[in-house]
Amino acid sequence: GLRGALSARTLHALRTYVTSIATASEEGIARAMRMTWERMKIIIEPSSAVPLACLLERTLDVAGKRVGIILTGGNVDLDTLPWQR
Repeated sequence: GLRGALSARTLHALRTYVTSIATASEEGIARAMRMTWERMKIIIEPSSAVPLACLLERTLDVAGKRVGIILTGGNVDLDTLPWQR
């Protein structure tokens, strides 16, 4: 998952090198997961869907840039997919 505590070293690196942070809504994450399933027939885990959700919700400024997203799916419970609730 994406929740976790930050060490002093990690916090220092973030403050030094990161200029912005994007967030995604829970609904956006579920939408990104579903879209990936519908278009690519790949089940991705929620934390993997966050960057795609940020792109879809336009919370990342990537206009005119090349973007790569790594999609993973090892941490998914097929009985509780978010769009099946």
